[in-house]
Amino acid sequence: MRRLIYISIIYSLIITGCSNQPAKQTNTITMDSAKNSNPVFSPQDPAGKTDTGKVEISNEEWKKILPADVYTIAREKGTERAFTGKFWDHKEGGTYYCLACGNPLFNSNGKFESNCGWPSFFEPISKGSIIYAPDNTYGMKRTEVMCGKCKAHLGHVFEDGPPPTGLRYCINSVILDFSAGSGGEKAKDAEKKFDDK
Repeated sequence: MRRLIYISIIYSLIITGCSNQPAKQTNTITMDSAKNSNPVFSPQDPAGKTDTGKVEISNEEWKKILPADVYTIAREKGTERAFTGKFWDHKEGGTYYCLACGNPLFNSNGKFESNCGWPSFFEPISKGSIIYAPDNTYGMKRTEVMCGKCKAHLGHVFEDGPPPTGLRYCINSVILDFSAGSGGEKAKDAEKKFDDK
């Protein structure tokens, strides 16, 4: 498995090193350190398709791949402090991806301001993008949400969100990547309905 990872990294470096095209400038918020050395990260390709194959590697391997803060959230089920993450008040239209593997998770159309200190969404981008597990830690009954591709811990879902779902996916910014694009109208409607409660 290690050999395959090292070969993938070397192959990626050779391919990108041979490209004479300048890098495209974008106005997106990303965490470069996690993606540059991550052989399992596969963001959406230009044709609009994403590799949806499941990623199953050991936590030992993840520890070598991910930055420490991302590893703590993704593999040890940590939580970033409220109001400190880069996306808790982010309003740009686009798509949010799993930083560990590149799986699309949420669209900005599903994001709303819940004032909880973490990015909040009322629906995932697709049924398979998120998986659920009971979480009874700290004396609470909650539902954990994880990436449907690599099983990275994302946060929790609560039943106090806005219509149309009534759900609030409370997600750690540290495990999210973002790509700018269209979106936001559906989210503005949901936020208004949530505020009117």
